[in-house]
Amino acid sequence: MKSKKNLPIGIQSFKILRENGNVYVDKTRHIHRMIDEGMFYFLSRSRRFGKSLTVSTMKSLFEGKKDLFDGLWISEHGDWNGTPHPAILIDFNGISHDTPENLKKGLANGEVKTAFLEILLQSFAGETNASETWTIPKNSRKAEKSES
Repeated sequence: MKSKKNLPIGIQSFKILRENGNVYVDKTRHIHRMIDEGMFYFLSRSRRFGKSLTVSTMKSLFEGKKDLFDGLWISEHGDWNGTPHPAILIDFNGISHDTPENLKKGLANGEVKTAFLEILLQSFAGETNASETWTIPKNSRKAEKSES
């Protein structure tokens, strides 16, 4: 009898989802189209609609992790050879957004700009990998590298 796959409740990491053999609805065809045809996207959906998982999937794709995409649309149809590409993912969850005023204050006080510049400078100096995740902690002017 075929074993059932687990539902990925609360899993926002594409890598963990695929390595654990969880259920995954293949959206790589749409992600390929976004990357190939688009330039800027604003992902505006309600909570729990897969925004973080989509971004995590794109991150794994840019990191060149071909093994995670075995059996998915992009591995068979996409013109993708698995070459890693530089990508910076900035997680804005560290900025307070409970009110519009707090969000504006968090974005305006320089935390995001300072963190982004730090990431770029380290990247140009060769101190970062091709693709990394950075988090901006609350009440901080310094970005911190997150574990992938």
